[in-house]
Amino acid sequence: MVNVAAQKILEEKFGYDQFRPGQAKAIDKVLAGENVLALMPTGGGKSLCYQIPALLLPGITLVVSPLISLMKDQVDALQENDIAATFINSSLSFPEIQERLQLAAQGAIKVLYLAPERLDSDGFRHQLARLQISLIAVDEAHCISQWGHDFRPSYLSLAPALAELPSQPPVIALTATATEQVAADICQRLRIPAANEVKTGFARDNLAFQVVRDQDQDRFLLDYLKLNPDQAGIIYASTRKETERLTQLLQRHKISAACYHGGLSDVARRQAQEDFLYDRVNVMVATNAFGMGIDKSNVRFVIHAQIPGSLEAYYQEAGRAGRDGLPSDAILLFKSQDIQVQHFFIDQSELDEHFKQTEYLKLQEMTQYANTPLCLQRYILRYFGEVTEQDCGRCSNCLDQRELQDITVDAQKVLSCVKRMHERFGKSVVAQVLTGANNQRIREQHWQELSTYGLLSHQKQKEVTGLIDFLTAAGYLQATTGQYPVLQVSPSGIAVLRGQAKVQRKQAAQAQRSLPVNDALFQKLRALRLSLATEQGVPPFVIFSDKTLRDMVRLQPQTDADFLAVKGVGQSKLDKYGQLFMAEIGAAADTPADEAAAASTNATTDSEKSVEI
Repeated sequence: MVNVAAQKILEEKFGYDQFRPGQAKAIDKVLAGENVLALMPTGGGKSLCYQIPALLLPGITLVVSPLISLMKDQVDALQENDIAATFINSSLSFPEIQERLQLAAQGAIKVLYLAPERLDSDGFRHQLARLQISLIAVDEAHCISQWGHDFRPSYLSLAPALAELPSQPPVIALTATATEQVAADICQRLRIPAANEVKTGFARDNLAFQVVRDQDQDRFLLDYLKLNPDQAGIIYASTRKETERLTQLLQRHKISAACYHGGLSDVARRQAQEDFLYDRVNVMVATNAFGMGIDKSNVRFVIHAQIPGSLEAYYQEAGRAGRDGLPSDAILLFKSQDIQVQHFFIDQSELDEHFKQTEYLKLQEMTQYANTPLCLQRYILRYFGEVTEQDCGRCSNCLDQRELQDITVDAQKVLSCVKRMHERFGKSVVAQVLTGANNQRIREQHWQELSTYGLLSHQKQKEVTGLIDFLTAAGYLQATTGQYPVLQVSPSGIAVLRGQAKVQRKQAAQAQRSLPVNDALFQKLRALRLSLATEQGVPPFVIFSDKTLRDMVRLQPQTDADFLAVKGVGQSKLDKYGQLFMAEIGAAADTPADEAAAASTNATTDSEKSVEI
């Protein structure tokens, strides 16, 4: 049953007439004083699960958040809705911190964001103890688990620090990516009953997942960006060097792009981030140093130019596309040699041997995702413990119309080679034997005498390695766990060897126009939004999301009541911006039809021209 007061705040403050799945349940439990874990996909509305209770509970709500940029974006958004919120982090001076704590003590603040490191200070915890704290929200809660992909030691002190608070407020932990093991770890550390795990499913219905294997990455990137112009997106690379190379490539082709990685100065990183958040550049090329908690809602695509280290990391980063619920792309450009980069990161880490083995296993799972012929969304959901028999119908595997090639003979050569090497070696060594490599190890082991030696010498070694990855993902081969996985032939692989089954594989993919074209009115509303955001010094999506602008285009509101019917418009936004946006919509409606048609034709022509590189 939906709390009536919560429903009223949802409508009046946030401009929505109904809760998303799981929100009402989580809010009800929090208001009942219970600890809760909210597992919801990115864009699923996790923040409302604590922001609405914050307005209903008598004291303040503390939000533990890992990144300064996330705090600022969320505080800006709350203040736009006339909700008293602020943050305390290392960007503030000591007097500024004391001033904000004083405001909180006076009841002038309803939501206070903190970095987890703040709770390490005895003095700061003593000051918090003086506040009337009614709720604790732990954002990005997967950081608390040593099994999570982004574990942060500073989160470990949360539980004992929160236990010291005199008011003993309820805790709500929130995350978009947590395996069953990570979720259990979060619940154990924060004393959340298993029955209070609110899990709405990890599926992202607006995301189209795509894997592009072993082809010209630069050509695909340029084609894709030219075919989908004027869209905001993130391109991830694993190394600083590759990040800089890709940024220069895009800029040479007149694509608006910025670069972000840990080797840049604080000033350079801040400038790049602001340029992206404020829509001054369309594309951010970055390492994984960029992004967790980035609240920009209109990211239309996330492209991984190199494979990340785990499916958790991939889904977290890919999930930054389409936070507003509009159709968006999540694309992985897979090259087998990129796996070695991640291997190097694990090898050079300070993890103990047990954790290293866990990371190697996660990388292996990520590699199999890149090569699976199954529905990509289903594969990801299965990894997170969510079993479904229904394909998504949107991913590159579901929509793949490319011709199937019969590769049974080549598959038999690979499988036979694994058998003749007694299933004791990994894919690199098997690929060397199949391509007829002539190195010291080959000679010492007398592998040149095997009947399978050189059977695929007409192919490059990386192509054969890619074939082995495909056969592993398809289940014809099995790889053991550990730093150096060993290949073994599965029962289905035996059937192929015996001629009882065939193996088929599809041809290379081509970039396509996949994102919706922005029409003339949407572009005008976006320009107005940018102008207002620039005046106020906030990111444009804080004013209105793309989804709200598209709803304005659909409804063409002319009165205050019409404007309130737009998704994402509450009374505060109506008072501030209603007349301005309705005037822009009215002016567009007065544009003669032939002028609008000409503008639309010109926009289409420009888009078609941009395909030429």
